[in-house]
Amino acid sequence: MTRPVVGIIGNQHQIDNRYPTHAGGTMNSAAVAEVAGCLPLIIPADPRFVSVAELMEVCDGFLLTGGRPNIHPEEYGEPPTEAHGTFDRARDAITLPLVRACVARGQPFFGICRGFQEVNVALGGSLHPEIRDLPGRDNHRMPPDATIEEQFALRHKVRFTRGSVFHRLLGAEEVMTNTLHGQGVMRPGDRVVIDGWAPDGTPEALHVAGAPGFALAVQWHPEWNAANDPVSRPLFVAFGDAVRDWAARRRGGAPDASRDPGAGAVAQ
Repeated sequence: MTRPVVGIIGNQHQIDNRYPTHAGGTMNSAAVAEVAGCLPLIIPADPRFVSVAELMEVCDGFLLTGGRPNIHPEEYGEPPTEAHGTFDRARDAITLPLVRACVARGQPFFGICRGFQEVNVALGGSLHPEIRDLPGRDNHRMPPDATIEEQFALRHKVRFTRGSVFHRLLGAEEVMTNTLHGQGVMRPGDRVVIDGWAPDGTPEALHVAGAPGFALAVQWHPEWNAANDPVSRPLFVAFGDAVRDWAARRRGGAPDASRDPGAGAVAQ
């Protein structure tokens, strides 16, 4: 039986600083294929090549990945500054309307790092350009000269709202996560509910209130060691279950009633 398709948002990348590509991290594909149990499909996030309507017909769910470029601040009503870093307007043009369309339709998506920020901005929220510059906040960026294992190592706790979808999915009010981001949520968007925080108060987990489908995002990177990490694995399993249920309904079948809908029907 064909696996449901998860569109993985690709990022612009240059090989040898001259050959442009759209690329996706292998660990994203591994998490989708091996933990969520879905077919990973990397999307060239550029409106010259794809449209939101086409993507929603081809894919059953979406993984909004992390990425080095940031969302352009004009998307939340602010002028760009040096602190905002580099941008990818083509990705903005795909992911922001894609989030809104998925929320309206109930099509599952899971946001990671930049994807977490995209969900917030798509729904009218704003971002701090540099968390570490705020009084009382920690440096959430990855160690620049560390090994990849050191960069993705667990570095701080995340505390969830008691009874929230994350608390239910993970069976804990507090977990350890990695942290590899510079920006963060300043003002939550409409219907964006912050469900998890780092010790310094930085938002780390959200759901979209009233969304008819799986509409979750986290600021950390659960794709790292997703098959074995006790926090990452349940998130990708729940996402895969939601994608399969969506695909079954779309193809005229029935969702698996034995599965806990969990995040598929987040807190109303």
